[in-house]
Amino acid sequence: MHAYRDQYATLFRNGQNVILLAISTDPVDTLAAWARDDQFQFLFGSDSGGVAGRLYGAFASKYGMDNRNMFVVGPDGRIAYRQVPFREIDPTAYTELAAALDKILAN
Repeated sequence: MHAYRDQYATLFRNGQNVILLAISTDPVDTLAAWARDDQFQFLFGSDSGGVAGRLYGAFASKYGMDNRNMFVVGPDGRIAYRQVPFREIDPTAYTELAAALDKILAN
């Protein structure tokens, strides 16, 4: 999440025509405190029951938590890009994400 914060201006065009929503199984108050303390510019959603995680195939009930996955939903409401699992420590993951966003936003 810190990489998203630090690259928000370039990756997500400062939120122009892009909405970044991070979904976690953490409780609302935990996410709100983290977002405030670490000064995230984007939205967080709590999926405490794992419903969204299950729908997107991200919930690993064996471990009781969601896997880190990336889904980009296009203007038509369909998944336009996915990275499953998301490789958050691999710099090329962000390059690929930026290219996918550029392509989606160009259309």
